[in-house]
Amino acid sequence: MFRTRILSRLIAMVLGLSLIAAAPVRAATTLLRDADIEHALRQLAAPVLSAAGLSPQQVRIVLVDDDSLNAFVADTQYIFIHSGLIMRLDSAAALQAVIAHEAAHIANGHITRRLGNMRAARNAAGLGMVLAAAAAAAGANSQAAAGFAIGSQSSAMRMFLSHTRAEETAADLSSIRFMLRAGIDPKGALEVQQMFRGQEALSAGRQDPYLRTHPLTRDRLRALEGMVAGQKSPPADPAAQYWFKRAQGKLTAFKRAPSWTLRRLKDSGSQDIAYMREAVAHHRQSDMKKAVAAIDRAIALRPDDPYLLELKGQILLESRQFAAAVQVYQAASSRAPREALILGGLGRALLATGNYSQALKALEAARGRDFSDPRILRDLAVAYAKTGQPGLASVATAERYALSGRMKDAALHANRALGQLPRGSAPWQRAQDVVIAAEQSK
Repeated sequence: MFRTRILSRLIAMVLGLSLIAAAPVRAATTLLRDADIEHALRQLAAPVLSAAGLSPQQVRIVLVDDDSLNAFVADTQYIFIHSGLIMRLDSAAALQAVIAHEAAHIANGHITRRLGNMRAARNAAGLGMVLAAAAAAAGANSQAAAGFAIGSQSSAMRMFLSHTRAEETAADLSSIRFMLRAGIDPKGALEVQQMFRGQEALSAGRQDPYLRTHPLTRDRLRALEGMVAGQKSPPADPAAQYWFKRAQGKLTAFKRAPSWTLRRLKDSGSQDIAYMREAVAHHRQSDMKKAVAAIDRAIALRPDDPYLLELKGQILLESRQFAAAVQVYQAASSRAPREALILGGLGRALLATGNYSQALKALEAARGRDFSDPRILRDLAVAYAKTGQPGLASVATAERYALSGRMKDAALHANRALGQLPRGSAPWQRAQDVVIAAEQSK
């Protein structure tokens, strides 16, 4: 697991506000990236999204590193969930209820209508972790580049994300329908809402952000209880509960103190998750021997699981056991050849061993599947430089800076690339896109 810090802006073109005339409005949004957790969230979201008539391949669940309780949608392709909410929930059905509710806002057109009211939305700076400049530089079409930045401290952004009570009621009704269609117990929706009971009486500054963007009233809660009471609860899905406990278990193992994790291994839900959490706790205590022993016990229970292998590779790599890390990452990537974060880890380990050509191959494959990962772009720039391709190194660096909103630095490296690459080539065009985006951002 690692954190990606995104410096996001409220762009005047998007919200129709003159916020960047004097200076950019910036807010640091940190995303948590972990192949295992993202896979678990995909498993939990897929039946809900399908039931909502949305594509599980096109709607992405994004994990925000924030201990507060919140979830929201900002366009039709991303559902953002705070890590604090996942750690607080008690069941897979509750997390799927959150996803169903946010999916309902997409399916019911609540977000589309807002995007339709924004001027020049297709030219906006990035959505959360993906700035439009980076999307354009990566060759994405204008639709992929549309969106707006997350400004977690901005009242304007909170206004944009806030739903009306009518929208909330409609989303409640749709989410229950989606859950029943997917065979999920709708009582999970009550579990979520009951977490916020009584908060409407608190001052705005003391409320969880979820309540400020999803207005809850006693009437709405009673209506939701009535919807659920009239439905027969489907049987619990053991697979969904497993992936929920695995995502929650790994998240808490990295976020809580190692001693906290080690005291609660029995609450992991299954033995392989307990071993995985134990490995993370020992690794964070810099005890590589115990960490490797624990993750090996987990792998013995699930020998074909690429995500357990990836964690072992991370432990070895961060313990400077580079050659061993390469072997483990290779085993993981052979089991999940399309998983960008695993390919990125393999490339990082190969860089550490000095095998630059093979590292470049792995990192290019990773970038082809996820151009929004700044760590991959950073490592890719190193690999290009080490293999004698300074122009491509400058392009990757320019894209990484664009992704972080550092457009002045992005333009510097993009202009450097333009002087080193064949005019009109695909990398030259990507560099040109970054230069144009930097000029527009002024």
